[in-house]
Amino acid sequence: MSSFIVRVIINGLALAIACWILTGLDITTQSNSTVAIVLGYLFIGLIFGLVNAFVKPIVSLLSLPITILTLGLFTVVINAGMLYLTSWISSYTTVNFTIDTFFWTAVFAALIISAVSLVASFLPALDR
Repeated sequence: MSSFIVRVIINGLALAIACWILTGLDITTQSNSTVAIVLGYLFIGLIFGLVNAFVKPIVSLLSLPITILTLGLFTVVINAGMLYLTSWISSYTTVNFTIDTFFWTAVFAALIISAVSLVASFLPALDR
């Protein structure tokens, strides 16, 4: 259970960094207080973690031939799709995660989130 909580925090941090770097990503809450914004990032990190845990394995399995054909580069497109799915799910909540219509914003965000998650997984304090 604690590893899942750490993963949600890492996802929230990665999303915050991606929103800070890219102008096409935005997380909005009903309140503009710092606590609400931090909880919003953690909530979107939770949704993103659940999408990656349940939907991504199925999509990865179904797209295995094209992933092999592109030598694994299609995985970036799958990660961008998971961000779009997270954005769609969050549109039904009070915390909205929006991605502009430019597809490359989602691809760059997926790369940033993957890089932050990779760096965070090597930190010794986050031993899982």
